[in-house]
Order: sequence, then C-alpha cells, then structure tokens
Amino acid sequence: METRRITVLSAGLGVPSSSRLLADQLAAAAKRHLGEAGYEVRVDIVELRDLAVDIANNFVTGYAAPRLAEVIAGVEDSDGIIAVTPVFSASYSGLFKSFIDVLDPKSLDGKAVLLAATGGTDRHQMVLDYAMRPLFTYLRTRMTQTSVFAGPQDWGNTDDGGSALSVRVDRAAGELAQLLRGEQPHRKADPMESLPFEQLLAGITAGR
Repeated sequence: METRRITVLSAGLGVPSSSRLLADQLAAAAKRHLGEAGYEVRVDIVELRDLAVDIANNFVTGYAAPRLAEVIAGVEDSDGIIAVTPVFSASYSGLFKSFIDVLDPKSLDGKAVLLAATGGTDRHQMVLDYAMRPLFTYLRTRMTQTSVFAGPQDWGNTDDGGSALSVRVDRAAGELAQLLRGEQPHRKADPMESLPFEQLLAGITAGR
C-alpha cells in the first residue's frame, strides 16, 4: 500500500484556535478520501505559534533551531500541504508568511496544496484568492480548485443553503486527495531502491 504524507500548517494564535479546528477537519477529510482510494496516510500537524521564536531567530542568525529544522524537513518531504491561516489586515498572518519565507522556495515545487483561512467576517474570504493563491502560485505548487474560508457563522452551522462548512471541507479535501493519487511530480527515487542490473550498468556506462 502506497503512503501519502500530508503536513498541516496551522497559523492560529489562540488555544484552541479556529484555524486549528479547520485544519483538523480538512486533515481528517483528506485522510478519509485517500484511505478510500487505497492509500495509507500520515498526517503531521504543525502549530506555527510554537515555532514563532525559532522563526524570528532564523531571520537574524540564518540558522534553523533543531525543532524548526525538523519541521522544514517534514514540509519538504511531504506529498501534500494543508495551509491554514487567520486573516490579519486583509491578508495572511505575519507568522504564516514568515514560516513560508524560511523555506527554500524550490522545496514546494509541484506539491499538492489545499488553502484555507479563518476570519471574523465573510468580507475576509477573498484573502484566499488575492493573497494566498498568488503566493503559492509563485512557489509553483499544485493547488486544489476549492479553498475553504470559515467565519464565525460556520462553527456549529449545519444548514446555510447548501454551503455548510462540512460540505466545503469535504469538497476541498476530495480535490486534494485527487491531486495526491498516482505519481507525484516532486517525488525522487528512493536512493536505496534496488534496480535491475541492466539499469545499473546503463547508468555506469553513461557516467564514463
């Protein structure tokens, strides 16, 4: 059974935070969709607030502390990313952007990404299309067509004319699962993988 690894980035600041609640729902739905497709799924949830000091120090020193370095490596090794940020000043949070800035831009090339945001009013939902999508387009990721915004009215609401949060979450997660099926463009061959003798010989010959 093939394995897909998903890293969930939650930039929420509160405990608990609506961003984390949304992140958990998206991760659970994506895991269910991939499980139904026959994949084993590993989900790693990263609370960026726990890394705030390390992220700031990284900008000053150019050095990633062990925990931050571990998270960065996890993002680079992931097949898919679920990125959730609260909205501040009509854009993603500074903490969220700061974490993205410490990554090697090339490390996200080709990765499947689901974008989500939370805010105090529906007027902020355009942040997904006007701030987050341009950022992840620059990073050359493959994004789901559906992104998810959750406002105060979404929590506990099960009937809002067909656009309930659970419906949007399921649709976006299904699209992420679809992107994660089959061969992944960013995946490299396992260096320990056993290759046929003819292929090994061809590689040696080509290197002469």
